[in-house]
Amino acid sequence: MDIRQEMEARKVCVVVPTYNNGRTVADVVRRIAAITPQIIVVIDGCTDDTREQLAQLKEIPLTLVEYAQNKGKGHALVAGFRKAKEMGYDYAITIDSDGQHFPEDIPQFIEALQQHPGALIIGARNLQEKNMPGGNTFANKFSNFWFTVQTFKRLPDTQTGYRLYPLHKLSGTRLITSRYEAELELLVFAAWRGVELVSVPVRVYYPPEGERVTHFRPTADFARISVLNTVLCFLAVVYGWPRMLFQRLKRFTYSLFALLFFLGGMYLFLLPYTWVYFHLFKETEERKLKYHKMLRGVADFVIHHVPGVRFHLDNSVGETFEKPAVVISNHQAHLDLMCLMMLTPRIIFLTNDWVWNNPFYGMVIHKAEFYPVSDGIEKHVDRLRDLYERGYSICVFPEGTRSEDCRILRFHKGAFYLAEQLQAEILPVFLHGVGRVLPKREFRLHKGDIHVEVGARIPLDDARFSQDLLERTRQMRHMYQTHYHELCLRYDTTK
Repeated sequence: MDIRQEMEARKVCVVVPTYNNGRTVADVVRRIAAITPQIIVVIDGCTDDTREQLAQLKEIPLTLVEYAQNKGKGHALVAGFRKAKEMGYDYAITIDSDGQHFPEDIPQFIEALQQHPGALIIGARNLQEKNMPGGNTFANKFSNFWFTVQTFKRLPDTQTGYRLYPLHKLSGTRLITSRYEAELELLVFAAWRGVELVSVPVRVYYPPEGERVTHFRPTADFARISVLNTVLCFLAVVYGWPRMLFQRLKRFTYSLFALLFFLGGMYLFLLPYTWVYFHLFKETEERKLKYHKMLRGVADFVIHHVPGVRFHLDNSVGETFEKPAVVISNHQAHLDLMCLMMLTPRIIFLTNDWVWNNPFYGMVIHKAEFYPVSDGIEKHVDRLRDLYERGYSICVFPEGTRSEDCRILRFHKGAFYLAEQLQAEILPVFLHGVGRVLPKREFRLHKGDIHVEVGARIPLDDARFSQDLLERTRQMRHMYQTHYHELCLRYDTTK
């Protein structure tokens, strides 16, 4: 999917506020149109030839928002956002019309959006760029400092006008000012609301001083932003800091509850139950299946009671799991195991040695017949065949490790080699949102949604995939990348 299609699918438009930039606005709009036709231009009471310049762009389907009196950039942004929401957009990229920003950098915002859905993405300029006005550099550093004081967050550039806004997450925001310093307000209020802030590097061009068009008035504007920072500091004490503290305490409470729930469930129930179950009674096939049914019930309970998380299962293909298969899934977090265990009691997971030898829950892994294959699946085909013939599906994560950013990593061939050896069908399961609820290398739970989709079985002789093992592995990964991208477009909303 190219950048134009991606922006259309994610409902991203470009908002261009303009005030007396008739010399540059047409060029900026043409360059944006080469990337996307979804453009809203806000004419903020222009008194030059801006309207005439835009009227010449007949080949570009512009949406214009216009009013006669200049009301400031903040007002223009709000007007543009309001129009974007009316037109059904979820995100708006804002770019100045003075030619300082490069529309060709828009793909960087979309790439960041793919990895951080719902985030406010800020284009960070090189403040040492040639011809960068000294006053702008000082004002930016001044703004950055007070932004950190007000939000406890650091950003390299808090005054850039090149941003991507999640429109629904800013609903209800009332701005104190209507001029250019309103952009700082938007950042501060977004941080207080818990919106993720992400910086991406962007290029900037400053014309020589004699060619530069600027509406920045050093004395008046600096005085105004100083007054704004005073107000924001007061609001930070009475509103912003308490709100952020409450959000952090809530997330910490979620995480602590989940940890205590896991430890309590493991040591007070699962381990004692497992010891009694298998030491006082004979290990028959029927009793092993009952144990798996118990584990499935535990997984189902856990995944539906993760604090702050909503779970969604899509099994529209009607999979019953009665016939065993080689189950494959993308790998995002420790919760993946619970998401898959709850689907059926007849499932076995391949593990790493450290999981198999774990002194805390290793006994559960052993009795559940999860199997270590760190030295290669090829050496354990006979053992896995026995499990398969007993009616158990074998679950393999082809990536081999959890993805840090949820993107699909390189697939290993083990799962597909095993399916070939067992003459088993491949049963794909797609996970979305698990890695954002519990990111790799983090122990904090995040509020969010988890989606599990059970795909249609893929027979060994499926004509869509090569019979060559390495090529089939590559094609399977491509299939996962494509479908996972579709899931992101479906579920990555800002609401």
